[in-house]
Amino acid sequence: MRSKSIVLLLLAAACAHTPDDPLVWSDDVVRTLPVERADVVVAGSFSHLPPGGALEPWQQYLVRRGNTPTEYRVRDVDGERVLEAHAKEGGSGLFRRIHIDPNRHPILEWRWRVPRQPLDRLKEASGESPLARLSLGFHGDVEKLDFDDRAKLRLAMLLTANGLPYASLLYVWMLNMPVGTVFHSPHTDRVRFLVVESGTERLGEWVQFRRDVVADYRRAFGQDPGDIVGVGVMTDPGDDYSPRRSFYGDITFRSGK
Repeated sequence: MRSKSIVLLLLAAACAHTPDDPLVWSDDVVRTLPVERADVVVAGSFSHLPPGGALEPWQQYLVRRGNTPTEYRVRDVDGERVLEAHAKEGGSGLFRRIHIDPNRHPILEWRWRVPRQPLDRLKEASGESPLARLSLGFHGDVEKLDFDDRAKLRLAMLLTANGLPYASLLYVWMLNMPVGTVFHSPHTDRVRFLVVESGTERLGEWVQFRRDVVADYRRAFGQDPGDIVGVGVMTDPGDDYSPRRSFYGDITFRSGK
């Protein structure tokens, strides 16, 4: 009986959908938000927010219902105003919906810092999961996806707090994977990771990045990207559920000129 119920759920998950019953939340973004037109799009303006104040338009992104959210707040660090993430248990992301044409604004810039800590403790706590993440959500045509991908997107809408966009590309800091490694989420092929920092050499330092989003998406997914519909950061507890902390600076998109 249980197997039959799972099969029926999967079949329902892959059925045709309507604007009122979407498989992905990115449908709503492209319908309601205008495409950003400024020369420089500041997606994350943490340096201009008051310490301890509201984070709008950013909001919590719960990967699992019932998780204790990561604490995100703006604070002054090293004489600058940045976003602090403190994950004590459970873990969650922080994201905002935004509509960006990556062909118009392909250059993504940001910086982050992960506190220095003893190597043996770090290996035990963070050997498999990212120390820090910056995620981009992309829109696309779900009708072009196969049965399995559509089913997993529908299940994500049903079983998680937020669901998924059409595709997600996450830039991550890993402990044991070389920079440049691309790997897939074990749960869905629509989420892929690109390692942009590795190891412990730059722990305790601000690390600056400048990435070509279009080139990175092509490398990760083998095709051109649709519009960007969301930007997020995420720090969660370690592999052994120990608390973790990280800091994120402003996040901007620029033209390729």
